[in-house]
Amino acid sequence: MADKSNMKHTSPHSALTCLLVAGLLMAAPPARAQGVPSGAIADYQARLAQYQAAHGVYETEASAYWDAVAEKRRARNAKRRDHMPIGLDDYVLTQPPVYIGPARPVDPSAPTRPPPERPEIPVLADFLHNAAQQFGFVPDRPASDLDFKRAYARAALAAGLTRDQIVGVYAFETGGNGTYDSQAGLVPYRPGARAISPAVGYNQLLSTNTVSLLAEDGNRYLLALRQKAKGLTGPAKLSMERKIEGLKRMIAYSRSVPNRWSEHDRLAKTTLGGFGIHAAVLDIDLGPLLQVQKLTASIHFARAKGHMAPLSAAELELMNLTGDGNGFDMVTMPQALRARVPTANFFQQQGYERNPVARRTGVVANLIADIESKMNHSTQAQGARELAAAF
Repeated sequence: MADKSNMKHTSPHSALTCLLVAGLLMAAPPARAQGVPSGAIADYQARLAQYQAAHGVYETEASAYWDAVAEKRRARNAKRRDHMPIGLDDYVLTQPPVYIGPARPVDPSAPTRPPPERPEIPVLADFLHNAAQQFGFVPDRPASDLDFKRAYARAALAAGLTRDQIVGVYAFETGGNGTYDSQAGLVPYRPGARAISPAVGYNQLLSTNTVSLLAEDGNRYLLALRQKAKGLTGPAKLSMERKIEGLKRMIAYSRSVPNRWSEHDRLAKTTLGGFGIHAAVLDIDLGPLLQVQKLTASIHFARAKGHMAPLSAAELELMNLTGDGNGFDMVTMPQALRARVPTANFFQQQGYERNPVARRTGVVANLIADIESKMNHSTQAQGARELAAAF
């Protein structure tokens, strides 16, 4: 028998739609625009009324659904704080409503406007240029990607991460062949490829992640560089000291706003300094530490919540992908609940609608299975095998 919690949710609102359409048609006689036939205006207004009626019903239903998701999430968080058990009733068990009505019609009397330009997403050249201009920071880039993989493996082992965790996350995030400077969307063999986000590296660190990591753990990165500088002499030591000074300026800039994700996000995406900070992920000394710290933070979060069992690669990726709080919710969920609880419970509406994986998988069990399947397939790729061999 099909699980109803994994079926698309639709509501029988056709009768209400018809009543609303009739009312709108009676209340809105067609108006004639200059140069546009009255018949075209009348047809547009009739179709607009149909759209507004149908979409208005959908918006009411969707608003109620996502309000319920948010309320259930707040209630679960309160229960966890009070060490109370979480059960099936603590989740919304239906899938989000899907709009199935007519599309919004085009106004024939509206002036023709070109589509709005999509803002350009900064790329590696922007990160590097602004790092040098804003902070005097020039990352030491590796001679080869394999050198970066070896540095990444050393940092991961030192932090207590396992080879399976690191290789699994790498395989999922990059398809098993990503390089330390791979940016989301910029696939070399795809003509006309464009960046789709500022995510860079083996676990696709966002620029906001880099700002947050420097703001919160910057002193630890400075200590690591200073320790390395002690063993250097001559030009290598001078170069490291310059890098340390640049990093200090970057940390200070990351701390120039309140320690909140929204503030770090604004800094990362709208300022030249924010662009420049992201160049740290390309540095062979700092990049591995930043990427490792993003993953160990998820493990520490789970332990702080009382989950002491080791996280599998798929579970760690789940937290990396959806955020620690939502990821932890899914990681600690019994299998019986995973098969029933829709993935929508762990998203905001806009985030869910932009996430094809969450929509396609439907429930938590399918989402985790999808992650595991992609990991298993991609760990056979050349890049993943090289990273595994680096441990």
